[in-house]
Amino acid sequence: MNKLLTLVFVLLVFSCKTPEARQPVSVKTGSFIDASVERNKKLNAKEQHAIEQLMKQQEENYMASESGFWYYYNNKIDIDTLKTPDFGDIVNYNYNVKSLNGSVIYSTEVIKTQTYAMDKQELFTGLREGLKLMKTGETVTFLFPSQKAYGYYGDANKIGRNTPLICEVTVNSITQNQTN
Repeated sequence: MNKLLTLVFVLLVFSCKTPEARQPVSVKTGSFIDASVERNKKLNAKEQHAIEQLMKQQEENYMASESGFWYYYNNKIDIDTLKTPDFGDIVNYNYNVKSLNGSVIYSTEVIKTQTYAMDKQELFTGLREGLKLMKTGETVTFLFPSQKAYGYYGDANKIGRNTPLICEVTVNSITQNQTN
């Protein structure tokens, strides 16, 4: 019995050792993110080239916005008393949506007249920023790269993923928010 106890004791002493750190099974290097960044750079360059080609074909004087899209005034109002919309103002407008090749995706008749509380409601980024540049009575044509339009997902209807758009927008009225 003594030998058995001694054997168990010796096994317990030598079997107890400090745990060793294990190496990770897989190492994350950020390669997925790097590949995604490269893919997006290529997509942006391709869209930029297509938009530049379209602007060269047309004889309009496009301006680059600070927000990353291009536009020109079909009808510009130079009256200083008319203001562009501020936060909370209600903008009544009509617009249509076309692909870069000019085919109509959504017509003004399909979309109908819209009202938008400036920066208080959902609206795709490019149109929201574009409305901020406009006064009552103006019509502007915008060229939106996909990241300023419906981006990676599209609109889950007629606008596909990564689709740059042309939108012709007319502001019918701007009603100032009474708290401004």
